[in-house]
Amino acid sequence: MGENGQLVELTRIQKYFGRVCALENVSLDVGYNEIVGLVGDNGAGKSTLIKVLSGVFPPDAGEIRWRGNPVVFKSPADAIRAGIETIFQETAVVDSMTVMRNIFMGRELVRQVGPFRWLDIRTMARESMAALELVDLRLRSPNAVVGELSGGQRQGVAIARAMHFKTRLLILDEPTNNLSVKESKRILDFIVELKKQGISSLFITHNLNHVYPVADRMFVLSHGNEVGVFRKDQTSIEALTELITLK
Repeated sequence: MGENGQLVELTRIQKYFGRVCALENVSLDVGYNEIVGLVGDNGAGKSTLIKVLSGVFPPDAGEIRWRGNPVVFKSPADAIRAGIETIFQETAVVDSMTVMRNIFMGRELVRQVGPFRWLDIRTMARESMAALELVDLRLRSPNAVVGELSGGQRQGVAIARAMHFKTRLLILDEPTNNLSVKESKRILDFIVELKKQGISSLFITHNLNHVYPVADRMFVLSHGNEVGVFRKDQTSIEALTELITLK
């Protein structure tokens, strides 16, 4: 399928944890070069849905199609190989590691001569700095420890990693949570810039004031059920708030 279709489609996804239904017949799609906001109150099923899409949980029923083809992601590594990168709120980066090691975590560059193998530190350092420049994140060294960076800078490192490895879909789990106004704006600017570079985003948040200005469409979940999908010109923050808070 060409790029006139949908990048990813989830159809009638169901997920149970014991007898508890976390998702019931939920359908969601994200197009090429599109930003979709996934919104809902706590317990709406947002995290479960993105974990199904990113290969953390298998769905109990339903289908995932990626670039027009049915897929089964048995692990997050499967989703990453396909071109889906997820930045989870708690585990976007490892604070005790350097910027370079975070960007290349699990995908380290290795040089080999005969039976001898070693990490290609020089190339990873150079490519890390180039990746940071793509998101206008100017750090003095790729060896900076991530835990010493601000919250916005840490999110920027995770986004730089996704861009470096040619992600097609970036899933962001509450990316502006606990950030200052200035850093939140920077993250939103990153997401808009990703769209210009051909990377779609699925933006999960409970903060409508952050997602509404940048999203093309808004997808509302409530108690594991699909409430509706709305183009931005068809709705408002006030209308979405009413939908989210309905019991």
